[in-house]
Amino acid sequence: MALAGLFLITFLFVHLGINLLILYDPTRELFNVAAHFMATNPLIQIFQYVLFGGFILHIILGIILQIQNWMARPVRYYVEGWSQTSFFSKFMIHTGIVILVFLVLHLINFFFKAKFGDLPAVPYETGPAGVMVEFEDMGRLIVEKFTNITYVIIYIISLLLLGFHLNHAFQSAFQSLGLEHTKYTPFIKGLGTFISYVITVGFILIPLVIYFNASVFLSYIE
Repeated sequence: MALAGLFLITFLFVHLGINLLILYDPTRELFNVAAHFMATNPLIQIFQYVLFGGFILHIILGIILQIQNWMARPVRYYVEGWSQTSFFSKFMIHTGIVILVFLVLHLINFFFKAKFGDLPAVPYETGPAGVMVEFEDMGRLIVEKFTNITYVIIYIISLLLLGFHLNHAFQSAFQSLGLEHTKYTPFIKGLGTFISYVITVGFILIPLVIYFNASVFLSYIE
């Protein structure tokens, strides 16, 4: 559970870095070239299935552990010991379920449309010879989604819950691996909080910047 979680956190940083390219370059060229590389590189395509396996493993183990916790104490405490554990740890299963629903929505809106849909193509010059090559305009799909206020609100709420989930998940993973000590545990907790903020704020910036600068991003869509 811990290793799968840390693996997924690493993926989130890679995913965030690529997605932020669309803010750096509103023409979408940098993002589309990066997305094309990710979609056509054989090694990354193999790793894609490892990633899906990591998600499935994390979800299944999370459900199993929660059921085991419930079965271990079928009758709850009359007074909960709220001071003994972090606030975020008490709602891991709840935020996890919401994130799962968000993941399905995200796959439907982006991954499956990019994989099996009919995205428009845009020509870019590649190589020193300036050869024109057509790339799928994945960036256009993102811009069109995030100029819709409904999608923006859904994504922001989901990403905030992801941040809550990550805040406890990172430090909990190290604790589960037995890497807990009075000297470095405070640093791990602080790093976990920092990571949760970076990932959450980074991903939230994308729909917000696109929505409030829709005229700029849409001006590059023919």
